[in-house]
Amino acid sequence: MRITFLSGGCGTPKLIEGFRRIVGDENITVITNISDNFWWNGLYICPDIDTVTYLFADMLDTSKYWGVRGDTFNFLNFARTLGIEMDWFNIGDKDLAIHVVRTYLLKKGYRLYEITKYITSRLGIKAKILPASNDEITTYVLTPRGEMHIQEYLVKYRSELEVYGIVFKGLNSARPAPEVIESLKECDIVIIGPSNPVNSIGPIVKIREVYETLREVKSKVIAISPLIRGKPLKGPADKFMRALGYEASPIGLVEMFRDVINVIIIDVQDEAFKDLIEDEFNVKVYVTNTIMNTLDDKIRFSREIYNLCKAITPQT
Repeated sequence: MRITFLSGGCGTPKLIEGFRRIVGDENITVITNISDNFWWNGLYICPDIDTVTYLFADMLDTSKYWGVRGDTFNFLNFARTLGIEMDWFNIGDKDLAIHVVRTYLLKKGYRLYEITKYITSRLGIKAKILPASNDEITTYVLTPRGEMHIQEYLVKYRSELEVYGIVFKGLNSARPAPEVIESLKECDIVIIGPSNPVNSIGPIVKIREVYETLREVKSKVIAISPLIRGKPLKGPADKFMRALGYEASPIGLVEMFRDVINVIIIDVQDEAFKDLIEDEFNVKVYVTNTIMNTLDDKIRFSREIYNLCKAITPQT
């Protein structure tokens, strides 16, 4: 079974970690969010791409779901002594290498798709990791302190500020990166992972050609709710959804993605939404325990989804 994931850098990599125990990496494609990317002291940082890359390279620090396991921070600590800007963003020493190589190749004229393909090849990764676009899409958060980049909101201010709105710059003109559309059309199942639906999944889905393709292949698209009783296990998804006028619940998620999904998986604690979603939105609902605290949890949840996928695509 060939599976294409839409992923940010938090919840979906946990799910992918479980799926790797069920299907081979060579059967997995991950379309990654790029709207969190930013320039940090002259280096181009791609947090979500890097998290997925480190996961498949068996290097990811899964206690945090960012950075390299066992990394040191000698560079950052000394740079702070020298007064480096934006020192609130943590860059490990091994992590630094991927940012240096990426920035060097960008300045040589290569596109993000080509660079990501090169890095994953060097790391021996069998899965296909695709940036959603080669074009820049950037998420900004409107707060009492003004408009700020999503990374500043998430990391520097720890998602604590009130949110007035979300702005996606460059989204309307962005085109999908090579292989993105093909991966959606040719796979057996598309899984919209349990990442933040606003700043991680939204900027992928709302790329015009991606959206149109997802509508075409809607029958094989499954979304997984990152919310339980109106709250995400991590991150500000509830704040962001409300800022865009959506209810922070499975109802709000279905309203966001109703045109492109056939099935939504929700947690048992949200089972009360099942009948309403199926009746009002004509979206099938599968109810299970969606919490992934341990590797066994991730494998158990992934196997449930895998079996659901087989039911949707019996030819596989």
